[in-house]
Amino acid sequence: MTPVVMENTWVRLEPLHASHQGFLRIAADDESVWTYSPQGVGLRPLENFERWWAKSLTWETTRADFPFAVFRRDSGQWVGSTRYLNFAPHDLRVEIGNTWYQANARGSVVNPACKLLMLGHAFEVLKLQRVELKCDARNVQSRNAIVKMGAREEGTLRKHMVLGDGYTRDTVYFSVLAEEWPGVRQRLEARCRDS
Repeated sequence: MTPVVMENTWVRLEPLHASHQGFLRIAADDESVWTYSPQGVGLRPLENFERWWAKSLTWETTRADFPFAVFRRDSGQWVGSTRYLNFAPHDLRVEIGNTWYQANARGSVVNPACKLLMLGHAFEVLKLQRVELKCDARNVQSRNAIVKMGAREEGTLRKHMVLGDGYTRDTVYFSVLAEEWPGVRQRLEARCRDS
């Protein structure tokens, strides 16, 4: 997988670079961004951001995941980040996750527009068979957003992950398969047009 810039009418996704740090620090200065972060709660927002940033920049050497900075075209602002994770080329699958947006971007066109780009790239360019998504079982907003785009819930892994604050979360898994992509694409396109 080679990181590429992806864009449509609503958003531009750029592979994470040092030049994004200042813009994303502003977007991340909100406690609600970090509520369900694997780092856990308890830190100030900018402390969480600095930890996230330091870990995220390792992608260029580890190639373990592929993070993007998210630019919202209508406001002209950098509003968050998303990434491909756990790329398994032999198994023809990847995960989309570690997604966060500043508060005013949540529930807007941003998430469906990002998923439209990332799922399209996964299925149409990389020719994958499966895209996985997962979230903290307590994160109702994320769960609803994943279901709304047409992903299928596969189940919950109980006591799956110990967060930075010691809380052990349950993780809900979802997927979209290549044969489901045309229907999911139509739903996402409709949501973007109607936003």
